Amino acid sequence: MTEQGRSADELLDIVDEQDRVIGQAPRGEAMARRLRHRCSSVQVRDPRGRIFVHRRTPVKLVFPSTYDLVVGGVVGAGETYDEAALREAEEELGVSGLPMPERRLTFLFDTPEHSWFVRVYEVVCALPVRPQPEEVDWWDFLPEDEVERRIPEWEVIPDGLECHRRLRGLRGLRR
Repeated sequence: MTEQGRSADELLDIVDEQDRVIGQAPRGEAMARRLRHRCSSVQVRDPRGRIFVHRRTPVKLVFPSTYDLVVGGVVGAGETYDEAALREAEEELGVSGLPMPERRLTFLFDTPEHSWFVRVYEVVCALPVRPQPEEVDWWDFLPEDEVERRIPEWEVIPDGLECHRRLRGLRGLRR
């Protein structure tokens, strides 16, 4: 099954405006009907402090062929944000034994097309990464100043960009 097909069938918890579970739906239906659900996003840095950035593959269900400043994805039905953060980070980086990402903040990403709660994490990855070719077309660890220089040139996933901006705000860095 293709990545897109598998993702569309994945069962998600649907939540209300207080992030309480009110039902379940397949991911494809949740996206098509703009049903509010949950996502985990993890900003990954290497031991030198560089940020893992990547370009998504064209087969991704949401935001194909765009750059992202975080890894992560939807929280499956019955799964916790923490479980999803670790699972998604290890899957997308192609590693196992990653330390548990540290929780930083939660916000509602709400646009006319999309609505989901995002719990944002940070983790340092000292392991050699081997990103999944089904998920990631290109990747690198870049210094934060270089990431900031490239943001205007790249089509960056809006929720990933918002995660990045909010994490910078937590650290007292403004742009």
